[in-house]
Amino acid sequence: MPSPFDSASDRREFLKLGVKTSLATGAILAMADDVFAQQRDTGAGVPKRPLGKSGAEVSIVSLGGHHIGQVGKKDEDDAIRLMHRAIDEGVTFLDNAWDYHEGYSEELMGKGIEDRRDRVFLMTKVCDRDYEGAKKQLDESLKRLRTDHIDLWQFHEMVYDNDPDWVFDKGGIRAALEAQQAGKVKHIGFTGHKDPSIHLKMLGKPQQWASAQMPINVCDYHFRSFLHKVATECNKVGTGVIGMKCMGGGNGKLPRSGVVTGEECLHFALSQPVASVVTGMLNDRDLDQALKVARHFKPLSADEQSAILAKTKDVAADGRYELFKTSKEFDGPYHRKQHGFAV
Repeated sequence: MPSPFDSASDRREFLKLGVKTSLATGAILAMADDVFAQQRDTGAGVPKRPLGKSGAEVSIVSLGGHHIGQVGKKDEDDAIRLMHRAIDEGVTFLDNAWDYHEGYSEELMGKGIEDRRDRVFLMTKVCDRDYEGAKKQLDESLKRLRTDHIDLWQFHEMVYDNDPDWVFDKGGIRAALEAQQAGKVKHIGFTGHKDPSIHLKMLGKPQQWASAQMPINVCDYHFRSFLHKVATECNKVGTGVIGMKCMGGGNGKLPRSGVVTGEECLHFALSQPVASVVTGMLNDRDLDQALKVARHFKPLSADEQSAILAKTKDVAADGRYELFKTSKEFDGPYHRKQHGFAV
């Protein structure tokens, strides 16, 4: 790997952060080592890791459903071609959500995987917190995705303080458990991007979650960190961590700024104790980048991680790139309406 230091100032920052970073990441590095030890080369091009203690395995990079919907709205044939290529190359963990592009992302993915369903691990998300609403959305997702079961069904956008209570008090979790018993859902998890404390509240509920999806990136370390506060707890209880916003948030603005490269961002995220990272792929270039990092992945050392963190400290510590933590910019309109907020 080439030197991570681009200037004398980078080296000085590394020296300042080195001891602190090593101490802070010691537990994380140990957990990551356990995850890496279980990583398996499938011969399909992209390695797989266990999804916590769920018994499932997933490709270490996942195709993002929101971005594939963007591609499809411009050229549906191109979106399906990109999906097919990703699956054929070994990216077999597919991400989606009931509300992505008002259902179009699920419909598009359903077309794309119809003849490949047995080759993919299909995840989608539910937006309603109540029993009847969650059941209805599951049936709609199954129809759109042209399948009789979802491999991983996650409660979407746990971003409001009362979301965890709503899922349990209003019956959403009951709908999920009944669906699991009926074979419509194999595993149950949750997602969120706003505040680590909300994830911790979900982890404290009486449910063994298969997964928790959260921001994992080179900025998160410095600001309201999910990696430090949540990923460590997930690994303690056997909940698989799915990373997202791995480019630092801000729709790719961080790599474009020149502070770090897209490959560094992906490599850093995969060097954490995660099962997989969801990556938005708009074209073959994005897919090629993900494949390159995944196929040649070797965990970054503590020193290499410290060097990257030194480069990102000044632009990350105030949350300027992680607006999903500090603003409503990344909050879904369905959930804002759900909580009585203007869209």
